[in-house]
Amino acid sequence: MKKLALIDDAFLRLENRRQPLHIGVLMMLKPPADAAPDFAFQLADRLRQHTETAPPFNQKLVSKRGLHYWEEDNHFDLNHHFVHLALPKPGRIRELLAMVSRVHSGHLDRSYPLWRMYLIEGLEDGRIAMYLKMHHAMADGIAGITMLGKCMSNDQEASKEMLPPWAIGARKSRRAQPPVPTPASGFTAIRALTREGYKAITPVLKEVGGTFKDFRSGNENLALAGQAPKCIFNQKVSASRRFAAQSYSMPRIRAIARAFDATSNDVILAMCGGALRRYLIDRGELPKESLTAGVPVSVRRKNKQSKSNNEIAFTLTKLATHLENPAARLRAIKNCMDYNKQRMSKLSPGQLLAYAAMVMAPGATNALFGRKPDKTLGNVIISHVPGPRETMYWQGARLDGLYPVSLIIDSGALNITLVSGRDTVDFGLIACRKTVPSVQNLLRHLEDELTALERCVEKARPAPLRHNTKTAGKRRKTAPAPKQKVTKAVKGKASAA
Repeated sequence: MKKLALIDDAFLRLENRRQPLHIGVLMMLKPPADAAPDFAFQLADRLRQHTETAPPFNQKLVSKRGLHYWEEDNHFDLNHHFVHLALPKPGRIRELLAMVSRVHSGHLDRSYPLWRMYLIEGLEDGRIAMYLKMHHAMADGIAGITMLGKCMSNDQEASKEMLPPWAIGARKSRRAQPPVPTPASGFTAIRALTREGYKAITPVLKEVGGTFKDFRSGNENLALAGQAPKCIFNQKVSASRRFAAQSYSMPRIRAIARAFDATSNDVILAMCGGALRRYLIDRGELPKESLTAGVPVSVRRKNKQSKSNNEIAFTLTKLATHLENPAARLRAIKNCMDYNKQRMSKLSPGQLLAYAAMVMAPGATNALFGRKPDKTLGNVIISHVPGPRETMYWQGARLDGLYPVSLIIDSGALNITLVSGRDTVDFGLIACRKTVPSVQNLLRHLEDELTALERCVEKARPAPLRHNTKTAGKRRKTAPAPKQKVTKAVKGKASAA
């Protein structure tokens, strides 16, 4: 038996009937051109032959004297964890996302290892899908994407010989690092600083002091926990979930980033801020002050391992939803993120943990005791996970989309997670069906904001020089404008569950 790391244990203790704390991913896969009609059936049969399992996929939860441990499951039953399903006709993306929404709403049975995988066929366009969910106590999103990468290959034939996720497993680390904000975060920060030595606290205190000094002086680039205006996303959640997914063109995003001297992540945050603004305006519930987003930042060290599978720190950024102009919104977000990077670049992962815990403490205290009922810690989580940068294959089928399915909690009824690749950014939106109605509208608003930012770039470009026909000879023909890549919704029709 192995005791769970403090932060992994916290995800189990915070779980309740309305808040299942597992994460997932939806993979869209295109079978080979010469695939047989029963490709999915043959694939499922081949996967079932792999009965050998690796940690943590073969470990179940054990409780002793109030503590949680991982113990190897000596009676592992693959049939419980691997499920082959078919969509109801007509097999549109809508039916697929509805199925994922329902499956993601259900809890994982703690009597078994905390994961499940679904192979789904019956899509009208001939593609198949794979949906995998696993408890957050097992791994964070980056660890999950890394694990899936080990199951895929850039060679189609070689991918057919790759092992499934449960046979490869997920590598654990040697040094525990930060998680999402939980009651355990403070203890994790103290332990991290203790390992780095007492001298490590001085830079942390210096940055904390500078942060609160900026707050008192009204620095508009600072987003502090507990200062965000409450909105419909900050309510208790129900047990039902609604999942929406869509892909957007990375070349379009990079072009905007270059024009504004920003990062692709800045542009993505601006898209999200503008989309949330449009959504709340449609409902007549846009706060006068800017919404604030919690942005997870990986502090996973390369070639290092820790006891915890969750290695994430949090920073906060304003989404400038109070600004109508898309360009002004992007510049405000860029300034806020640059401010955060300046602070974070001076700190080690352990110091960053402690810094985040200290600056969040006043806001968390106010929220706990209800001292500022019109304020909240933050409004929404927006998480960006790096994905494959080349064409990949899984079991002979081409990867056609990688859409994260995250988790939501009370006062955080909407989560936006995305995986970026070479050509696309795959968005996965998960929300409480009751608290955040018609979440699929955000997909359209994200595209609207991307287009609006492109128009801002066009307006900012200097007008082309006009040639005088008397002195310059014949007027040059204008080259046709290049065609823009069209946004895709799970590479199908725009839809949501």
